[in-house]
Amino acid sequence: MGCTVIRHAIVFTVNADDVIYSDGTVVLQDDRIVDVGSSEEVFVPDDATQTIDCQGRMAVIPGLIDVHSHSSLLRGVTENLQLLDWLPRYQLEHRALNEEDAYYAALLCYLEALKGGTTCVVDMYRFMHRCADAAGVLGMRVNLVPYAADMPGKDFFETPETNRKLIETHHLSQNGRVRVGVGLEHLLYCSRDAFAKARAYSEEYGVRIHTHSSEQKEEVEAVVQHFGQRPIALFNELGILGEKTAIAHCVWLNEDEIKLLADTGTSVAHCPTSNAKLAGGIAPILEMKQAGITVGLGTDGNISNNNLDLFEEMKFASLLQKVHRYDAAALSAPETLRMATIEGAKLLGLDHEIGSIEAGKKADLLLVDLWQPNLMPLVWDNNDTNVLWNLVYAAHGSNVHTVFVDGEMVVQAGRSTRVNEAEVLEAIQGQTLDHLKRRESFKSTLNPVVS
Repeated sequence: MGCTVIRHAIVFTVNADDVIYSDGTVVLQDDRIVDVGSSEEVFVPDDATQTIDCQGRMAVIPGLIDVHSHSSLLRGVTENLQLLDWLPRYQLEHRALNEEDAYYAALLCYLEALKGGTTCVVDMYRFMHRCADAAGVLGMRVNLVPYAADMPGKDFFETPETNRKLIETHHLSQNGRVRVGVGLEHLLYCSRDAFAKARAYSEEYGVRIHTHSSEQKEEVEAVVQHFGQRPIALFNELGILGEKTAIAHCVWLNEDEIKLLADTGTSVAHCPTSNAKLAGGIAPILEMKQAGITVGLGTDGNISNNNLDLFEEMKFASLLQKVHRYDAAALSAPETLRMATIEGAKLLGLDHEIGSIEAGKKADLLLVDLWQPNLMPLVWDNNDTNVLWNLVYAAHGSNVHTVFVDGEMVVQAGRSTRVNEAEVLEAIQGQTLDHLKRRESFKSTLNPVVS
């Protein structure tokens, strides 16, 4: 890879002080950032392999981190349903799923995410050794947390045992770009033994735990009716709360649950677009952040969100908090950008490696083309700029020009450098049509999540 110099860009470091360079330079050496600062001050090596002159028309930001997603071959096929009505139809996909489906689903989703500036994704799916293969093809950084369940009738998910095997075979593979954690599908799908195994695997292999909870009011009520206590308290009793655990959604939390998450150091993966689309509600993000909980941003996948655009996710996250409180200052653009970058890295325990543009960190970053109608004009007022606000409220994944992961340019001029996109999409379409035929045969097996 050698040395790459990115010059004359507007650089958003997202470091501890949120330093912005109006005319900045970033120097990459192999897989690391070796220098960042003002273009007047940064030393540019004479032997640079490549130099990208942004001419003041591009922004450089850390790679975006999607902390909760589900790969899928499907989108726009399960619509206008509440969560508990939506889930049984989503399960049809898993009943029909095979290894090739999983590979092409991951290839589809990772390609979309990568082209939109997401350099790292937490994916919860099945047959995840094939998801690792897809990540390897594209050069993506992934954290794989299999759908694991062990209750009777849930044999269309992974098991704790297959999860353990994936850890043993794939954790820290592909030069560390692939990490594997412990995935737990849902409280109603997992026995106490599954939670005990999750805790044991986490301790034995030093990996993280990822699960869902409190996505919809009716779901919480079902857990209370079944177990006699609320989900977060039950998680605590089962021993999985802690600094290595992230829980997706957490829309319906009370004050005691927020305090319990904060006291245990448990993180939250916030999925605002999916929560809105499935009519789950608006998560108490400001209360969580005030309590000191690390909150990252997730898309929840294309089947429940319809796209994997973290720029859109940032806008949605901020606007939902504003309208919910009738407070236009709630969850500002700088806070939201941090959620999509460094806070996501903290949730994954990777903030020492990714999430900001600082010397010594991994070279995961992207160039956003600002010379586009939806991002113009560029305005500066002393150290303040409209570019930051436009990145959160006006940008789209389609504005991303170049993406680096581990110092490798994996997207250039909006196209993957690793694959022929036309050929990939043709293969994905064929696999999807085959999957849909198989999926039809399972429609008679639909069962409610809660009975």
